[in-house]
Amino acid sequence: MQLVVARIGRAHGIKGEVTVEVRTDEPEQRLGPGAVLFTDPASVGPLTIETGRVHSGRLLLRFEGVADRTAAEALRNTLLIAEIDPEQLPEDEDEYYDHQLIDLDVVTEDGEEVGRITEISHLPSQDLFIVERPDGSEVMIPFVEEIVTEIDLEEQRAVIAPPPGLIDDRDARDEVADGHSASPRDDS
Repeated sequence: MQLVVARIGRAHGIKGEVTVEVRTDEPEQRLGPGAVLFTDPASVGPLTIETGRVHSGRLLLRFEGVADRTAAEALRNTLLIAEIDPEQLPEDEDEYYDHQLIDLDVVTEDGEEVGRITEISHLPSQDLFIVERPDGSEVMIPFVEEIVTEIDLEEQRAVIAPPPGLIDDRDARDEVADGHSASPRDDS
């Protein structure tokens, strides 16, 4: 099975190094020297990591056969993909690979069906579940502990405690109807 582990950013310096946006919690295992990675687009790879180092908080990689800035810049926005055993699980019990989460049913803590996870969006600040609702619409749910309270792989479901307005704007309208809105101004 294939797992996206990083996205190549801009070139760094003149000797073929690139910045890398890491998309794995195990960079030392997946992005070390000698690692051979598939790419998207496939025509760019596979790429073999020659060296890696951290500079100013960013991971810099150099690949075999990429010797200058021009060649490094040509790799920009390429996804790096590792081949992993489908039975392999992350080291931390509270971590999940995307393939484990895709197609999970999403329900609220009181059992209301929300939809099914169709995609995981990896943003710099947090990950988002892209959930397809039964009516075909989509909702984005932040994958944070306060909202996603349980992942049950055996039952194939994710349990959420959504704040008002996250999954249904009726919740937000109900709060306003309960007297939590501002009063109209009287200018007389």
